[in-house]
Amino acid sequence: MRKILLLVVLLTSCSKHELVLIDGQALGTYYRIKYLDIGYTRENFQKGIDSIFNVLNNSMSTYIPNSDISKINSGDSTIVVDEHFEKVFQKANLMWYKSQGYFDPTVGAWVNAYGFGPTKKLKKIGLVERDSLMEITGWPRIRLTKDKKIIKDDKNIFIDFNALAKGYAVDQINLYFEKAGSKNHLIDIGGELISRGKNLVRNKFWSVGIEKPIESNLPRKIFDTIELNNQALATSGNYRKYRIDKETKQKYVHSINPLNGRPARSNILSVSVKALDCMTADAFATALMVMPLNMGKKLINETPDVDAFWIISKSDKFITHSSENW
Repeated sequence: MRKILLLVVLLTSCSKHELVLIDGQALGTYYRIKYLDIGYTRENFQKGIDSIFNVLNNSMSTYIPNSDISKINSGDSTIVVDEHFEKVFQKANLMWYKSQGYFDPTVGAWVNAYGFGPTKKLKKIGLVERDSLMEITGWPRIRLTKDKKIIKDDKNIFIDFNALAKGYAVDQINLYFEKAGSKNHLIDIGGELISRGKNLVRNKFWSVGIEKPIESNLPRKIFDTIELNNQALATSGNYRKYRIDKETKQKYVHSINPLNGRPARSNILSVSVKALDCMTADAFATALMVMPLNMGKKLINETPDVDAFWIISKSDKFITHSSENW
């Protein structure tokens, strides 16, 4: 699932430290990496970055027909998944349990039906269609075997790791930079970030902005600015990613409640999550967008090293809620 872009605020000033930028397009969005020069050229880093994106796309991209996940979704039970797929699968398993089913990658069939996925959307989603889709929704209906193969109870179950894969990519690139000796960098893939060290140009922790949740094509505005102290940050929201049916004029948001197959309907506009790794932040942000607010607060309070910030609409005003250590 695509995420709302965070506005990265990177302030510069005169300093002996040089901030180096690597940017480009990958995973259907932008990526932007800022790091303090450690003697590696952009070209050296670029080769490693491209390699990581290529491996993850071939493993988990639902938009690449011959990727492992696409083959599995098409019914191929002979695919032996790689270590990356396995790690993401295990995280999905944990998140499904912790969220009481509000996080569920088998919601992919619904994502496609509403027109947010790689396949053609359904022209009609009535009672019959809903019953059929619910039959192929539910994380317990799939399993990872000891020989690294995926078994599905129904061949039509569609697995969608988009709510995990981008965050996982952030973590993998962070690991790559750390192994190269980088201690001060900020990695941003489509608004999902992880920081290490400081922005030594200003001798402060990396500063990032949380976007104001407004349905508009106007330039993005910052709602709040925070500092990341060796943390990851991900934000999920419905105010930009939605579709309006041409015939019924009904608005469909991309956050789908897997318990009933319906687009999430609440006054929660966006949720930002801080965690120690970006895949965790990514998963929690997705789950909290569809969970009732009080239930989401309880989940965060019970989870160490994870904090959340909700922006809620109330009487045409923005109301915020945050966990204790936000």
